[in-house]
Amino acid sequence: MNFKTKLSKRIQMHDIHAIIFAIQNNPKQIKKIYDLVFDPDETVAYQAAWVLTHLSSQDNQWLYDRQNDLIEEVLICPHPGKRRIILALLYRQPSANPPRTDFLDFCLERMVSRTELPGVQTLCIKLAYELCLTIPELLQEFRFAIELIEPDLLPASLRAVHRNIRKAMKTGKSLNH
Repeated sequence: MNFKTKLSKRIQMHDIHAIIFAIQNNPKQIKKIYDLVFDPDETVAYQAAWVLTHLSSQDNQWLYDRQNDLIEEVLICPHPGKRRIILALLYRQPSANPPRTDFLDFCLERMVSRTELPGVQTLCIKLAYELCLTIPELLQEFRFAIELIEPDLLPASLRAVHRNIRKAMKTGKSLNH
C-alpha cells in the first residue's frame, strides 16, 4: 500500500482501519506512517498523525522513543488540527521526567490562549498538569495558572477539564491512570 498516495486524499475511518491493519505489529510499516507526519504536504502530515492516534496500546509504545521529535514538531506546527493530534499522541505517552521546559512553557501558554482551538487548549491543560505533577514547585506554578482561569467563561469542554484537573490536584493523581 502506498501510504502517501492514500493519505494525500480525504480519508475516512474505514481507510484508517485498513492502514492500521496493514501496519499493526510491524515497526517498519509504523515508521513509514510516522515519517509522513513530517511530510511537507499538510494533508498527508495531518492524516498520518490521525492514523497514529489509532495505534493499539502496544504499537503506540513504538512512539515513546520519538517523543522529542513529536514535541519539536508540535512547537513549530502552524496547522491547528495537526497540532491537536500530535498533542493527543503525546498525551498517550509517559511524561519525560524531568519535563522539557520548552514544551511545558508551550502548554502553559496555549492552555490560556484565546486564539487556540479548545481541543488544543484542553490537551495543553492536561499535558501541563501531567508534566508538573512530579515536581512540587512546578505543580504550585500550575495551580496558580489554573486559579487564574475563570471557568464560567470557558466552553463546556474546557470547563470539564478544568473541573477534572482541580479534582485531580486535590488527590495528587494523574489523569492518565
